[in-house]
Amino acid sequence: MKIKTLLLGICSFIMSASAQTIVDEVSYSNTDEVKTHHVHLELDVRFDKKVLKGFVEHQMTWVSPDANTLVLDTRDLVIDKVEAKEGEKWVPLKFQLAKRDPALGSKLTIDMPKQYTTVRVHYQSQPQASGLQWLKGEQTAGKKHPFMYSQSQAIHARSWIPVQDTPAMRVTYTARITTPKPLLAVMSADNSKNTELDGDHEFSMPQAIPPYLIAIGVGDLKYKRMSKQTAVFAEESILDAAVAEFDDTQKMIVANEELYGPYLWGQYDLLILPPAFPFGGMENPRLSFITPTVIAGDKSLVNLIAHELAHSWSGNLVTNATWRDLWLNEGFTSYVENRVMESLFGRRRAVMEQALSVADLKEELAHLPADDTRLKLPLNGRDPDEAFSGVPYVKGQLFLIYLEEKFGRERFDPFVKKYFDDHAFKSLTTEMFIEYLQEHLLKPYPNVVSMDKINEWIFEPGLPADAPNPTSDAFEKVEEEQKAWLAGKKKLKNLSAKKWSVHEWLYFINTLPRDISRDRMAMLDNAFKLTNSSNAEIAFAWFRLAIGNNYPAITKSLENHLVSIGRRKLIVPLYKQLAEHSKEKRVWALEVYKKARPGYHPLAQGTIDALFKG
Repeated sequence: MKIKTLLLGICSFIMSASAQTIVDEVSYSNTDEVKTHHVHLELDVRFDKKVLKGFVEHQMTWVSPDANTLVLDTRDLVIDKVEAKEGEKWVPLKFQLAKRDPALGSKLTIDMPKQYTTVRVHYQSQPQASGLQWLKGEQTAGKKHPFMYSQSQAIHARSWIPVQDTPAMRVTYTARITTPKPLLAVMSADNSKNTELDGDHEFSMPQAIPPYLIAIGVGDLKYKRMSKQTAVFAEESILDAAVAEFDDTQKMIVANEELYGPYLWGQYDLLILPPAFPFGGMENPRLSFITPTVIAGDKSLVNLIAHELAHSWSGNLVTNATWRDLWLNEGFTSYVENRVMESLFGRRRAVMEQALSVADLKEELAHLPADDTRLKLPLNGRDPDEAFSGVPYVKGQLFLIYLEEKFGRERFDPFVKKYFDDHAFKSLTTEMFIEYLQEHLLKPYPNVVSMDKINEWIFEPGLPADAPNPTSDAFEKVEEEQKAWLAGKKKLKNLSAKKWSVHEWLYFINTLPRDISRDRMAMLDNAFKLTNSSNAEIAFAWFRLAIGNNYPAITKSLENHLVSIGRRKLIVPLYKQLAEHSKEKRVWALEVYKKARPGYHPLAQGTIDALFKG
């Protein structure tokens, strides 16, 4: 399998080197003229200054015989010098670092008197790098050693590596990272060589990946194996809990392989990050980055692991060529995730998760600009983070469920598997996908789905009128009990709540009347301890309801929630709701934010800063 993997990576590089029609509007790089095919990093992690310092080496293939520059993306980097390898010597090159663009960063243009194939850029990051977070020892679980990690998606790799920062191209990479001796460095690569805490760490990623999947984490990390192919890196205090929560990961790999073919990345590990991590997870190959907020103690939120693992087929293996095509990553991944959850935990749970996601999407669609509800996303000069929403995830998933329902799984499953096989280690635009869909599904099975319908799903705003609308019998039973209690026909103690899954609880809370009385909220709280729920998703749903109803009992727990975690999904809507509710709540929320802000990732800081601006 290793030989096959390497061949696929090489084929991917050849394909991408010849493809000159993809235009990435959020990258300065001149990939139509020259492409990096391998990156080597040598970086020193300096916690005292919150910088990475060293060099990146680009090994390149020239596409155009007339090209005489290498253009790289950067953001807030200090460029010390640039040099090219000429024989056994390194010769200096002239370069220009352009003025910083608020969205894209600074264009780095390197003059090439010859078409050199190896170039080094010596540089250092800055403390404000948008793709790095530096945590002090007291901000970690162990309270002793500092922690640093990257988050490069979508266009943040350029804030810590001068690189052609576009998913249209792919690179293999190696790295040598030096750290303070007590700390362990890990990357989205082969981590097997890092067994000694000697401050010197080496890595190799032999499969070609887009630059946004180059990732690093450094901290007081311990390691524990879950299976022959899976393990967890985490701070010691949370390691055992993470292993217990996620020990079904190997089963998820097997379920994916049965549906969509072999896992081509070798090892699959999880890095449990501090609570400040702004996302649920990040699908960095071989080493998914995971928020601790999904460690609920009952495996109720492990669909997030299924999602990040699914990216090993959709996203990492077959990648969106531009960020306008994000749905190709996230829609496919949400679909695959749900199929795996169905395989392991049953149709009932899978449909509940679909229904909750669709309910959240419909709420979001009501507030988004129409253009941002299209699958093929118009960026119009924006940073892709500014256009981030549930649309590429859930609308993309619904589109694939629609195709599955129309063609049947006996036809659609082989199509998806072949899609992954045929495009392994390649990057696609939406238009390339449509062409493939026509050739391999619509034409072989005519008169099932029209091209007009395909175009409606992909290019038109909102949801088609005939979009799937998943419903759950379990939710219908919860709704019956909820109505009986609200009507005074049933007491809380007689509800079936003790048997409810987290999904049923979320449905119960999210469908309660938004103007429910404080007395009724107090009854629920006293009976089920919702204000102090240890499940972050349930607590979030309860806080949203409570803020709208001025329920005072949440104040202390809400503040702790906002200060102790940085996952944007679980904090940004709460800040927004507080800021818009009343002057009093806005003032309170701003005071809490001032306390919490130093522990948030730059991505979360930027989003919440904008809420309180002015």
